[in-house]
Amino acid sequence: MEKGEGENQTAVTEFILLGFGDHPELQPLLFLVFLVIYIATMAGNIFIVVLVATHQHLHTPMYFFLGNLSCLETCYTSCILPRLLASLLTGDRTISVEGCITQFHFFGSLVTTECSLLAAMSYDRYLAICKPLHYGTRMNSRLCIQLAAGSWISGFLICTIVTCVMSQLIFCGPNEIDHFFCDFTSLIQLTCSDTSQITPIIYIFSFLDAVSPFLLTLTSYICIISTILRIPSTSGRQKAFSTCSSHLIVVALFYGTIMIVYMLPKSGTLRALNKVFSVCYTVLTPLANPLIYSLRNREVKEVLKNAVRRAVTLTKNPD
Repeated sequence: MEKGEGENQTAVTEFILLGFGDHPELQPLLFLVFLVIYIATMAGNIFIVVLVATHQHLHTPMYFFLGNLSCLETCYTSCILPRLLASLLTGDRTISVEGCITQFHFFGSLVTTECSLLAAMSYDRYLAICKPLHYGTRMNSRLCIQLAAGSWISGFLICTIVTCVMSQLIFCGPNEIDHFFCDFTSLIQLTCSDTSQITPIIYIFSFLDAVSPFLLTLTSYICIISTILRIPSTSGRQKAFSTCSSHLIVVALFYGTIMIVYMLPKSGTLRALNKVFSVCYTVLTPLANPLIYSLRNREVKEVLKNAVRRAVTLTKNPD
């Protein structure tokens, strides 16, 4: 049932993010856990960006996109965790309506950009495995820049339109959001505006910014797996799969948790489970990405070994 205009009701000026407030005894522990995760996530992703930027032999399309992804993850995490940490530390769970919509805008823009970047990375792997003879000419530096820039621009452009539509909504109570950040479904549930015209527009843009990149990624991997299975030798299949396994794990982790979050019913005990899976894709995925790429990629491991070796040498011979 669509909501009325709520003209005779008092407008809400702030929301209360309930977060994990139903377990007050766990607040100090949760603060420490999320603080460690935030520091590790920022350090890991910044390290990947610096690694890709400073090592010439990592200046390839795959690592160019990885550098963009790591840069995005630092921004992505910073949209959610600082606000959550402040709430856990001070107990103040309020956020202004403008602040909530702003958080939704940047969070949504970065999620949308990540969907497009993952699609671009899957296309890169598709060309590398399915069209190896044409890979060097097709996936040139110009196309890489166009795909990366297109991902960032389209992500922020689409979400800016959605945010402009959302900013027209009127909120007149209740003002409690049973989540630890502001997302689309929470805001739509709390508005007292008529959403009959707004909701279809938002769902159309959601299809453009999330479903389309997912379908492109899925199509790329169907082609990739089909090509790998046709390779006659076991060693050849293993070598081909190793070039895309890290990206496949990241895609499965990201889209898998998002699907569970937005398809899971929001009632009863499942509401708490929904928060757990939301933590997975908003907090744990940005933490896991640098680990997955650094532990499974031979080039990154080699660079890490050389960096550690140089650091040990400098420590032993400071002069």
